[in-house]
Amino acid sequence: MKLNKDYWENRYQTKATQWDIGYISTPLQTYIDQLTDKNLSILIPGAGNGYEAEYLLNKGFKNVYVVDIAETPLQNIQKRVKKIRSEQLICIDFFDLDLKFDLVLEQTFFCALAPEYRKSYARKMHELLTPEGKIAGLLFAFPLTGDGPPFGGSEKEYRTVFSPYFKIKTLETCFNSVKPRLGNELFFIFEKK
Repeated sequence: MKLNKDYWENRYQTKATQWDIGYISTPLQTYIDQLTDKNLSILIPGAGNGYEAEYLLNKGFKNVYVVDIAETPLQNIQKRVKKIRSEQLICIDFFDLDLKFDLVLEQTFFCALAPEYRKSYARKMHELLTPEGKIAGLLFAFPLTGDGPPFGGSEKEYRTVFSPYFKIKTLETCFNSVKPRLGNELFFIFEKK
């Protein structure tokens, strides 16, 4: 199975998007609610229908960018979120992105990548962040198998993948996951080294 543009387009066009809860997840909403600098440049990679972007824009954040390899979810966002400008919706392979951000919000993107791309993901995140940049969000905490996406992982693996590039500020069991994911998510904040 190739997790390429065609694969993801098909998933969205056939509505095979069981990961889509239809709203921003509680952990990311709680994290966003404590952010005070509305000028932060924020990236949401593999954002799908982009509920996080919508929430941020409604809270007054202006520099919010969504990246997805598939066009359909970006079109869904454009139709639903009137505040978003077309240049904030970027249809590109994440690994080809060449911009800088203060903050990256992670929600289901990392776990959707084939596991062999995890180290490349960590390097790319480091490259995309400004010197004081952070990545925050959720990682799945269930055994890594070949069955996916989503692909699982463990706290130990995540520390190994990210610690060469980031200071691990927080990496702990998420206490406020949405009900279907309760006990299977780790909330994290990693600061660029």
